[in-house]
Amino acid sequence: MALHRIGIIGLGKIAQDQHLPSIRGNPDFELLAVSSQRGLTHEDAQHTFTDWRDLLKLPELEAVSICTPPQVRHEIARAALLAGKSVLLEKPPAATLSELQDLKLLGERVGKTVYTTWHAQHNRGVDEARAALAGQTITRLLVTWKEDVRHWHPGQEWIWQAGGFGVFDPGINALSIVTRIMPEPVFVTKSDLQFPSNRDAPIAADLVFTSSQGGDLKAVFDWRQTGPQSWDIEIDTQEGRRLKLSGGGSRLEIDGRVVVDEKAEEYEGIYARFDELLNTGRSEVDDAPFRLVADAFMIGRRIAVEAFDD
Repeated sequence: MALHRIGIIGLGKIAQDQHLPSIRGNPDFELLAVSSQRGLTHEDAQHTFTDWRDLLKLPELEAVSICTPPQVRHEIARAALLAGKSVLLEKPPAATLSELQDLKLLGERVGKTVYTTWHAQHNRGVDEARAALAGQTITRLLVTWKEDVRHWHPGQEWIWQAGGFGVFDPGINALSIVTRIMPEPVFVTKSDLQFPSNRDAPIAADLVFTSSQGGDLKAVFDWRQTGPQSWDIEIDTQEGRRLKLSGGGSRLEIDGRVVVDEKAEEYEGIYARFDELLNTGRSEVDDAPFRLVADAFMIGRRIAVEAFDD
């Protein structure tokens, strides 16, 4: 297949840490251009822009990876699709469900690929867990997703603003695994959201779920954890099976036996999948994790906690 000439809009931490190395390591992609309001560039890019609109004018550009904060992603993705470019959306894919639905429909209308990326789903342990849980009845689900925001998101003020998702920026990774591996859909029935007094997005959240199978289903998210980070999902089944995904999905234990324990190659998996979608002219818009976050906000009980500063 022909080489995909791609651009990146937004050169923040995730683009630098994950997207740029993954594009460089994939022979099916060539980094044609980058756009950064701060004037950042990359040695692999043939063109550098400060205005993303100029990047979209490149006639040879096939696709763009949009790595901006979610609040502005819809405007950029819409313009890219109308300019005849396919789009890869960093998570969360937009600021609202309505925006994502609009991009899905627009992609269908103009015949371009729209790809929502849930990087945690690309761990092999996730697929192995999905297979192990098929046909099982879940009696217990415990998601524990606790990390240090000062380490992972230093100085990123947008993440604390309305539409920045707060602790659900990492928490949606856990939910993307849950929606991938659970044999039946889950629904948020209770949501306690802790908002620092000086912030418009939550720093912690406790969720309770239900499903057609019943069970004790919970999730705990917290951005104030120092020391070892916790990215764990524990599941028990009525049939006696016990699973634990840890390391964000890179390690899987089933009934106390380690089944998968390997280095995460999540973004390599993302670009391998994007290559497939571009070659076949298809889109992949998975809104299930996004809907759970929206539901958590819709029925959430706001709890004020002490101010938080980076």
